[in-house]
Amino acid sequence: MTPKILALYLPQYFPFRENDEWWGKGFTEWTNVGKAKPLWKGHYQPKVPADLGYYDLRVPEVREQQAELARKAGVTGFLYWHYWFGNGKRLMERVFHEVLETGKPDLPFALAWANHSWDKKDWEGGRLHDIMLMEQTYPGEEDARQHFEFLLKAFKDERYIKVDGCPFLYIFKPDEVPSTYLRWFRQWAQEAGFKDLYLVANVWGKNTLEHYQAMGYQAVVENNMLDLLQTKYSQMPKYKEFLYRAYRRCSQALSGKSRGAMNYREFASKVITDECKNRYVIPEIFPNWDHSPRSGRAATAIFYNEDPDSFYEMSCDALKAIKDKPSEEQIIILKSWNEWGEGNYMEPDMRYGHGYIEALRKAVDKFK
Repeated sequence: MTPKILALYLPQYFPFRENDEWWGKGFTEWTNVGKAKPLWKGHYQPKVPADLGYYDLRVPEVREQQAELARKAGVTGFLYWHYWFGNGKRLMERVFHEVLETGKPDLPFALAWANHSWDKKDWEGGRLHDIMLMEQTYPGEEDARQHFEFLLKAFKDERYIKVDGCPFLYIFKPDEVPSTYLRWFRQWAQEAGFKDLYLVANVWGKNTLEHYQAMGYQAVVENNMLDLLQTKYSQMPKYKEFLYRAYRRCSQALSGKSRGAMNYREFASKVITDECKNRYVIPEIFPNWDHSPRSGRAATAIFYNEDPDSFYEMSCDALKAIKDKPSEEQIIILKSWNEWGEGNYMEPDMRYGHGYIEALRKAVDKFK
């Protein structure tokens, strides 16, 4: 068994013009990571990188080191976040451009279209006064064609990840992409010589697999990590839900934990559901989640008591869920490789070292 483990990859670790204008000269993701503070006693912040340090992704050697660590972990390839806002407007394109143009690192990859607007978020004010920085738009066929021509150059790279010959394309907000765009992309891919595209919808909430397949997606990613607490409530009798909510409020008051704090060890076993056994449902695993470097006490969800052993069990659950699928479709999404500002990263830090890398490798080796 050789599952495809695809790790989402954030390129926001170098200064660029728009960030300088919006946040101040030299701003990168490390700015938020470095200034983070613990919100309660025992809260693991700030998170400090170990082997790679506070790297700059303009440096090719860093990207090679990341690829080496990914191979060590059993990661098949990176899913580079790709920002196309319409009419050719992109952000943070330098990293992937260099990966594509140089042929390095020699690690498989695919693209994940982060099709969302960028806002300056008013965390302390309850998001009532967010300011639009860059709007996501879908201007029409000329824009779609221009976007596809860029995608096609990537699809033709021998490193590009394909499923049964179809280039893999992950879409962050699948309901917002006009159906015409998906139809054009698939048609143009076929005209370029591919069987089709393997379009993957990142899914929250209640919409069904059938809903997305009707739109033109081949598969969905079950992204439920921020819904785990609400799911637990929904499965309880009302009196138990009332008691559990009261217990959480008391615990938070005594410990100082934020309202959305969740015990990673408690919920890790709930992440992979029976739905993930469906051929067209891709499981998603995550080493942790903690948005507080960006949003402080307004963070709606923070996992604590994270540890590589619990992540290993989650990874094993995901591998079990996909083992009976066709070999080409044995896919797991890893969220994420390097989202330090959201606390989900595999790269070594000062607390766990290579713990998460070794945990995933152990799970992969077990199921080979």
